[in-house]
Amino acid sequence: MTRSVESAAAGTPLLEGLPPVVGERTAVLVLGSFPGARSLAVRQYYAHPQNQFWKILQAIWPARPLPMGADSYQKRSEWLLERGLGLWDVYARCRRAGSLDSAIRDAEINDIAALQLPRLSAIVHNGGESHRHARHTQALGVPVYKLPSTSPANAAWSFGRKLEAWRAVMAAHGLA
Repeated sequence: MTRSVESAAAGTPLLEGLPPVVGERTAVLVLGSFPGARSLAVRQYYAHPQNQFWKILQAIWPARPLPMGADSYQKRSEWLLERGLGLWDVYARCRRAGSLDSAIRDAEINDIAALQLPRLSAIVHNGGESHRHARHTQALGVPVYKLPSTSPANAAWSFGRKLEAWRAVMAAHGLA
């Protein structure tokens, strides 16, 4: 007997997302849907080695190398914040078997407005699942963009095509 994704997710525990990576200089906030299993396990955004998020940002900001090695996630977070970029997810918690957005069930939305980011000039949704909740971010009165997902599951877009889309938005808001 085959169980559906929905019935499989119903038996999974409620997963808690990661805290926001934001600061007083955050001008552009990137919102994913919910961290994948690898990211949750290590408590780091975009931790799957095939996710192109960090590679895209390194290509946008080549002059300053992406921190690597010991405590690199903390340094990467600081690296983002120095450039005015913040990270969070639209979902605070959910049930999900695996890492695919299509398996998300019982999701609870984060209160994006509660972040109170005085320099916020744009919201960037990293993929379609995040963008489904754009109505929650449009109330902040800043431009809202849907960018191609950096997930390895988004094979329809080449790295170069993703990079150009991401670079254009960063440039429009003074981050590239």
